[in-house]
Amino acid sequence: QVQLVESGGGLVQAGGSLRLSCAASGRTFSFSNYAMGWFRQPPGEERKFVGAITWNGGTVYADSVKGRFTISRDNAKNTVYLQMNSLKPEDTAEYHCAAKFGTISPSASNYFYWGQGTQVTISS
Repeated sequence: QVQLVESGGGLVQAGGSLRLSCAASGRTFSFSNYAMGWFRQPPGEERKFVGAITWNGGTVYADSVKGRFTISRDNAKNTVYLQMNSLKPEDTAEYHCAAKFGTISPSASNYFYWGQGTQVTISS
């Protein structure tokens, strides 16, 4: 059984920062074999790609967050992070991490394991 648990969400003012964490666990889950993605789902909208990181730290980001968000991972701690700076009201969403064996992908359908999500709300 693989579990992904996000934390770090909250309410911040526009221009502020938040750091989300996603801790992975599972007896047979080899974290370093998986690409990790972050997705977000604004209220009433579909889940959207935020960014992803390869097993060895290569990253790709959605244009909407490029230059503001940074994804990193600590394979020794089975944890992936999403550092969010210069936050805007349009960043308000439930943020989910996801795991995909092998290479990264911007498509949610390619990710097999998902966390329950953490809410991020940005006030103007």
